[in-house]
Amino acid sequence: MDLVASLQCADQPGIVHAMTSAVLACEGNIIENQQFTDPTTSSFVMRTRFETSQGLDGATKNLSLGLAKFDPVLHIRPTLQKPRALIMVTKESHCLRDLLYLEDLGELNIEIPLVISNQEDLRTLVEAHGIKFLYLPVTAQTKALQETEILKQIENLKIDFVVLARYMQILSEEFCNKLPGKIINIHHSFLPGFKGAKPYHQAHERGVKIIGASAHFVTRELDEGPIIEQDVAHVTHTAVPEELIAIGRDIERRVLAKAVKLYAEDKVFIVGKRTVVFS
Repeated sequence: MDLVASLQCADQPGIVHAMTSAVLACEGNIIENQQFTDPTTSSFVMRTRFETSQGLDGATKNLSLGLAKFDPVLHIRPTLQKPRALIMVTKESHCLRDLLYLEDLGELNIEIPLVISNQEDLRTLVEAHGIKFLYLPVTAQTKALQETEILKQIENLKIDFVVLARYMQILSEEFCNKLPGKIINIHHSFLPGFKGAKPYHQAHERGVKIIGASAHFVTRELDEGPIIEQDVAHVTHTAVPEELIAIGRDIERRVLAKAVKLYAEDKVFIVGKRTVVFS
């Protein structure tokens, strides 16, 4: 069986040796290994892919025992086991379309059992892919109730993480606290930053030369969670707002898909206020 083990703990001597010994104890063979020590937080992270004849249970037992003294956060899964993602959207379809397309091609190692939206616009698109669509309209009066329903769906469907593919609602602090490090968002990022309505029009008015997007984890601080992936494009004074919007959409869909792919492959670790991302 082909497995991936991800580990995070305080940096200390002997962790790599203990991991290799534990893999050997379950008759395993290491195929890939990446590690990093963060000098600011003194955190150690490691991703190890290995083969073993003992299966998931045997590997979990041996690695848990062999690494116990380091008190790690340890996660082990079969590489063929696809993480289950809940996608949340509003009206814009570009990020959702890309995720559905890549999942159909088998290029994105995830399962998508459900898409939730606060609008009905994308129902046909989602259901055409054989995926359940759940319409949960959000108002100030219904927000708490709808978030409770979302959490119920996450539990019932055994969802591993949530992707906000241009979901234009702010999640409550209580909701975010229930899913730490499990909600990925995409948003435009400019130099300087533009907030509120029509950010690309604001960018055009200020004559920006670079536009971009950031995929990040959601925290209670709006758009300030640890960044997973970013990209930019250079533009000139000739670009009208509609062109900036088109370029921005292309960057957003690519950045979000890359972030989801990295997360689904257990290559993203939250270390303090930033991330360690293995290639």
